[in-house]
Amino acid sequence: MKKIKSSILFLSFASFLLLISCHKEGTGGKSMVNGYVKHHNSIIPNCVVYIKYGATEFPGTNTANYDASVTADANGRYEFSGLRKGNYYLYGLGYDNSISEVVKGGISVKLKYNKINTIDVLVTE
Repeated sequence: MKKIKSSILFLSFASFLLLISCHKEGTGGKSMVNGYVKHHNSIIPNCVVYIKYGATEFPGTNTANYDASVTADANGRYEFSGLRKGNYYLYGLGYDNSISEVVKGGISVKLKYNKINTIDVLVTE
């Protein structure tokens, strides 16, 4: 009987460890990524920045493939907060008034637990 109770206790503990270690990237964490959208060192205001959870490579230009988005402010600053640690891909899509062209580009980021990460999204024609 003791052996069965020990086995059940061990399996319960192992299951608990498995559950808490299986958190995927996305919301529900304490990490943040913020920064500016820039084109050749010029700020791009009101640029939309998309984020793909669990990605290390460019997911493509189809914005429907991304998990969330924010619009940068008039100073080109964006922010995603409440993220879990892990891999993300940021993709910016905006308009550079100085050259009258659409600009886009992205970057892969790895977030650590409970950290603020400042990452500029660089865009190009």
